[in-house]
Amino acid sequence: MSDHSLAASDAPAAAPVAGTLHTDAGDAGYRKDLKSRHINMIAIGGAIGTGLFLGAGGRMAVAGPSLFIAYALCGVFAFFVVRALGELVLYRPSSGAFVSYAREFMGEKGAYTAGWLYFLNWSTTAIADITAAAVFAHYWSAFSDIPQWVLALIALAVVLTANLISVKYFGEMEFWFAIIKVGALVLFMVIGIFLVVTGHQVGGHTPGLATVTGNGGLFPSGVMPMLLLIQGVVFAYASVELCGVAAGETENPEKVMPKAINSIMWRVGLFYVGSVVLLSLLLPYTAYTGDQSPFVTVFNKLGIPGAASVMNLVVLTAALSSLNSGLYSTGRILRSMSVAGSAPKFTGVMNKGGVPYGGILLTAGFGVIGVILNYVMPGKAFELVLNFASIGIIGTWGMIMICSLLFVNRSHQGRLTRPSYRLPWAPWTQIVTLVFLVCVLVLMWMEGGIGRTTIECLPLIALGLVGGWYAVRNRVRRIAAGRGAP
Repeated sequence: MSDHSLAASDAPAAAPVAGTLHTDAGDAGYRKDLKSRHINMIAIGGAIGTGLFLGAGGRMAVAGPSLFIAYALCGVFAFFVVRALGELVLYRPSSGAFVSYAREFMGEKGAYTAGWLYFLNWSTTAIADITAAAVFAHYWSAFSDIPQWVLALIALAVVLTANLISVKYFGEMEFWFAIIKVGALVLFMVIGIFLVVTGHQVGGHTPGLATVTGNGGLFPSGVMPMLLLIQGVVFAYASVELCGVAAGETENPEKVMPKAINSIMWRVGLFYVGSVVLLSLLLPYTAYTGDQSPFVTVFNKLGIPGAASVMNLVVLTAALSSLNSGLYSTGRILRSMSVAGSAPKFTGVMNKGGVPYGGILLTAGFGVIGVILNYVMPGKAFELVLNFASIGIIGTWGMIMICSLLFVNRSHQGRLTRPSYRLPWAPWTQIVTLVFLVCVLVLMWMEGGIGRTTIECLPLIALGLVGGWYAVRNRVRRIAAGRGAP
């Protein structure tokens, strides 16, 4: 396959390069219990989460139908990121994923930075997920009197318990979560297309292009609101990199990973962009709100008994799925860091089931902070952590693309051989993606409010990373010297 071919071949990609010198001690002890069906559904689940099921409503209310452009644009760059990671995975599968690759191509400082930015992403995303789960549960009258923080705590406890048992339980849980999400979206799209084609009334409105043109057009509030929402849309694509982390516990990753990664592009186009377009055609953008899933809004307007409750159950599943993924991936990343000395020693501990429970419990501990946030400020918890999660995502994606750039550069020097499964148009793809990520940070600052406050916190985040490095650097260097690393 040439560097310039975006389309994936159905043939298996080349096996990882033989004789790779770099090894990751953090990969020891894992079980290859994830099957092809798990990885394929994890790839889907990573591209469909809380950012679509909950976040799309509030964004639609702000940007109008043009929201689909933001989803399409961010989806392209999300695909570039996961494709770059896929090439690295085919070069050398590792449960440490991009942290392991950062260690190889950027040294221990790079691995330390990549790992803690990823932890920032998922520790805050975990708060967003349990908040979303609590909000969704409040939809039903049986839970309406239960405080939001109690529901958030229950959601965290259930998913944490399942995640600590074994990777097989994680894989099965994520498989069925993804089945439910995809099935619900397919059902929604079939019903939505039927409503648009037949012109069936939805809440007193006739679906179709007139719903867009008669309510301010594609950009009812102008182009800028759509651009300013891009950082939130980036959050919607968080965890597309999850299948790269799962590669270290997968049978035959060289055969499974390319197909799973290549399928992400059309799934993004179909489920994200397609869903937002349909939502725009079914109801005026003013009908959607940030405190209810837009899918639930549509079914509520239809008046089909029980339909909105079923869809609300689905979006609750999406939140739990995202939380499940976050606990899984941070556990593996923190173990890779722990054995190198850049994370607390207890985060590297594994149980008999091959689960790095120390790292999982640390992430869950930050979830408890989310429970407190839901107690103190239930109306603002989701918005607050969303921005910090976006910083972590942008940092993680940036590190992946930098690793990919360095990887391609070494291949040009003849120091290693790239697998046949490659990121197209390298190195320009990586450079354009990095420029896009910087633009997202600029847009966050331009948005004002919490977004600007988050950007103003970047020096504090940088200071925390620098201080943390000085605290662990001697241990990192001692461990590196013990394994003969440069």
